[in-house]
Amino acid sequence: MNRKLRMGMVGGGRGAFIGAVHRMAANLDGKIELVAGCFSSDPEKSKASGDDLFLSPDRVYRSYEEMAEKESALAPGERIDFVSIVARNDLHFRVAEKFLKSGIHVICEKPLALSLDEGKKLEAIVKESGLVFALTHNYTGYPMVKEAKAMVKEGKLGKILKIVAEYPQGYAISDYEAASEGDGKISNWRMDPSISGVSNCIGDIGSHAENLAQYISGLKLEEVSADLNTFIPGRNLDDDGSMLCRYEGGARGVLFASQISTGEENNLNIRIYGTKASIEWHQEHPNELVVKYADKPRETWRRGNSYNGEAAAKYTRLPFGHPEAFIEAFANVYLAAAEAISDAIEGNYKGADSYDFPTVADGVEGMAFIEAAVKSSSENGAWTKI
Repeated sequence: MNRKLRMGMVGGGRGAFIGAVHRMAANLDGKIELVAGCFSSDPEKSKASGDDLFLSPDRVYRSYEEMAEKESALAPGERIDFVSIVARNDLHFRVAEKFLKSGIHVICEKPLALSLDEGKKLEAIVKESGLVFALTHNYTGYPMVKEAKAMVKEGKLGKILKIVAEYPQGYAISDYEAASEGDGKISNWRMDPSISGVSNCIGDIGSHAENLAQYISGLKLEEVSADLNTFIPGRNLDDDGSMLCRYEGGARGVLFASQISTGEENNLNIRIYGTKASIEWHQEHPNELVVKYADKPRETWRRGNSYNGEAAAKYTRLPFGHPEAFIEAFANVYLAAAEAISDAIEGNYKGADSYDFPTVADGVEGMAFIEAAVKSSSENGAWTKI
């Protein structure tokens, strides 16, 4: 490509944390330019957000429907090449469907949809369209996560026996105190099933742990025995969950996600144990991957060094000793998706499996995981197939 890709955005207006993250990530490598958007369901807020981003007023839209219709009607040299969807969960399916049917590639925040049924419908739409669809499970973008995946694929761990994935946060514990003291019902759209779906904690952060485990290990999750809990008074959905996991090939696992783990920040971490070696990675220290053996000292692999494999090196921007983190990981999802979109524009798209970004299929698996965990918990931890 001899130009930047033109990006549109739905959601992510004033005050939205994740929208700003996506814009920074998309801009990081200089291959993408934001040119249009519908940043809020409130037309005035959308217009104000467009002004903040110095966009032409005629490319800031009152609704996502108007945006899809008007952008798809523009000449190929002017219209957006793809849309980034960073709206609430209940809008993901509708917005993605509209843009895909308008012939526009999609990068979408997770979860894929509001339900597994919606997710399957969207998967069919993506397949029929032949367009690029990337899901921003951003933790797969870290170079040392890619190094871990490569180690497993190359057989350096041997047969995988055990996977332990955790994502504890403590930010919601203040809500527990407020609700317990009668300071009013906690208001959060993630706790509204009509907007968030059947789960809060497992759907929001547990799905990241599930996706990371499958991405690195290459093993499909087959069954779960789950115990989901709601500790904060006045909430309608879970804020904590634990489960046992059964993977294909006989591997077993433990998955834990919580938003009431006092003192934790974003401590996503994973340990994978094989017959030859094991690996350990922590999101709060993302530039290091620990490799452990039974018969020799453990090793700490660090990002940016010459001993890193091709998978990590491709998505490393800075020399060793200069930390890369959250924005760069997000940017790596955009970088891989941009490669696919550029190939598609030039008639060389090789199919989603040829690129290193989470796909609509990963999103469907995530929705199946969430619904299985909720079903299992409702049946007192009964083993439930994914």
